[in-house]
Amino acid sequence: MSDLQIRPAARTDLPAIVAMLADDPLGALRESPDDLAPYRAAFARLADDPNQRLVVAERDGKVVGTLQLTIVPGLSRRGATRSIIEGVRIHSEERGSGLGTLLVEWAVEESRRLECALVQLTSDASRTDAHRFYERLGFEASHLGFKRAL
Repeated sequence: MSDLQIRPAARTDLPAIVAMLADDPLGALRESPDDLAPYRAAFARLADDPNQRLVVAERDGKVVGTLQLTIVPGLSRRGATRSIIEGVRIHSEERGSGLGTLLVEWAVEESRRLECALVQLTSDASRTDAHRFYERLGFEASHLGFKRAL
C-alpha cells in the first residue's frame, strides 16, 4: 500500500468522511450526508483542540478511510494519558484490503509517540465483524460500556 497516505483531514474532506460514516446500517440511521453544516461546526471544534487527531487515508487523490484519535490526560493509572480511537471507517471499495489495519496501527503508533499508557476504543455491540477485527489487532473486550443520550 505504498501509494497510500495517512494525513490530517482537511475541511474539504468532509463530504467523503461523512459519506463513509453513513455507509452502513447504523450510520445510515444517524448521519446526514446531505447537510454538512453540523459536520463543519464539529470539524472546526476538532481543529481547535490539540488533543484531537482526525485523519484520512488517501489513495490516488481519493479519501478511502478515516479515524479520529483523541488524547485524554487523566489521574487514574498514576496520571496516565490514554488515547481513544473513534469513527474508524473504510470506503466500501477498500474493505478487506488491510487498510483498516494500517489506520488502526497508525493510531497505536501515534499514541505511543504521544506517550499514552493505553489505547482504547468502543464498538457498537451489533458490529461483531468489527469486534473480531479489533481482537485480531490485540485489543481485548475488557469493559462493558454505557451511554446516555442527551
